Amino acid sequence: MLRWTYRIALLGTLSAVMLASNVARAVAAQPLKAGVFAVDATPPVGSPLTYDPTKGVAHPLSCKGVVVVGEGGPVVLCALDWIGVANDGQREFREALAKAAGTSVERVQVHTLHQHDAPICDFTSDAILAGQGINGEYFDSALARDVIARTAEAVKKAVAEARPISHIGLGEGVVEKVASNRRVLDASGKKVEHVRYSASKDPKVRDKPEGLIDPALKMISLWDGEDPVAVLTFYATHPQSYYRTGLANPDFPGIARDQRQEATGVFHVHFDGAGGNITAGKYNDGSTENRQILADRVAEGMNKAWTATVRTPITSGDLAWSTLKTALPVDPELDEAKLAEIVSDKALPGRQRWKAACELAWVRRCKAGETIDISCLKLGKGRVLLMPGELFVEYQLAAQKRRPDLFVAMAAYGDYGPGYIGVEEAYPQGGYETSHHVSLVAPQVEQVLMEAIQTLLSD
Repeated sequence: MLRWTYRIALLGTLSAVMLASNVARAVAAQPLKAGVFAVDATPPVGSPLTYDPTKGVAHPLSCKGVVVVGEGGPVVLCALDWIGVANDGQREFREALAKAAGTSVERVQVHTLHQHDAPICDFTSDAILAGQGINGEYFDSALARDVIARTAEAVKKAVAEARPISHIGLGEGVVEKVASNRRVLDASGKKVEHVRYSASKDPKVRDKPEGLIDPALKMISLWDGEDPVAVLTFYATHPQSYYRTGLANPDFPGIARDQRQEATGVFHVHFDGAGGNITAGKYNDGSTENRQILADRVAEGMNKAWTATVRTPITSGDLAWSTLKTALPVDPELDEAKLAEIVSDKALPGRQRWKAACELAWVRRCKAGETIDISCLKLGKGRVLLMPGELFVEYQLAAQKRRPDLFVAMAAYGDYGPGYIGVEEAYPQGGYETSHHVSLVAPQVEQVLMEAIQTLLSD
């Protein structure tokens, strides 16, 4: 009797395991779903842009993205036409979108395209300057929280209206005569001779070699049968043609994105890749007509990627999300006490005090042991690495080299707290991007981030 009881129990256990396995396979076979969201993020007249008050609008700014719904909870990818979202700005933004999507904060990433005639969001620095009564000159936190609230409502709607995703499309196209490395080294290759800013007036500097770039624009598209639901593109360059106009605008990458969406009718989200040391400086003298020329070149790269797209079937079992909580090494030259003195010194220019407040926010955050979430979205053969700061292009190229068997895209300009993030050899070379108070991390940051990239791409 005991033997039969055991046999029945065993058969029951096997049946339960088989049933669970069948259920798991059925769930995995279900299609993904994806929803899209977009809200206006344009500041009103009088609201501070990063460098000047808003005088008007040349082209509206947007906050848009996708919600991918599958196993493990929704994933939210958001791209904003602002210069940066840092510190508690990131925390509040991600928490609000996570709540709206019904997911965890770790499955939400908020990135900017880093346009300069655009606002900045940093609630930590805003609070520091509020104690000095000058925060309103640099931050419009009421606007930022309004954009966050409206984006959260849009995300909630995107989840409710998400469409099945049966296929993923992967494609890339070379962008001609836009990107160039801004760090022009001398004959020894060990020192920065020229910094080729976004607009370079000197023809001798413009004529220097293009340098190390990633010329390829990556495109990932999500499809419901034959209908494209959304396109995501990734391209590494600073987005400035010219700025400090007082007129809010998304500059040439945002214009290219909007042109493509209007031309194709397909919802389009664009992310800035690892463009910390990349500008259009070789191909841009800062003339106003060059903005549209650069936009058209990027749009053509988007068109090439669209034409080259290869579609493959995909299910929720092909979706995965990984996050590493990463502590970045702070620049040891940053002195908390000195920064606090600068912030409180009413004899100093306001912009110097604002900059010190941003640095102080980062230093205190690092000393408190806070980390930054670095994530990777897996969609079939596609991988999207989501990174902080103004990341050098070497990180993007290294990630692609590490997994040549995969389609690896990168979005930088996530958490803006650390500022520029160079590779270790760049710090002793000099130049603007790796100088103190510009890059707020230590040179050892390369080892930390490369290890994170290796871990996230290991699957």
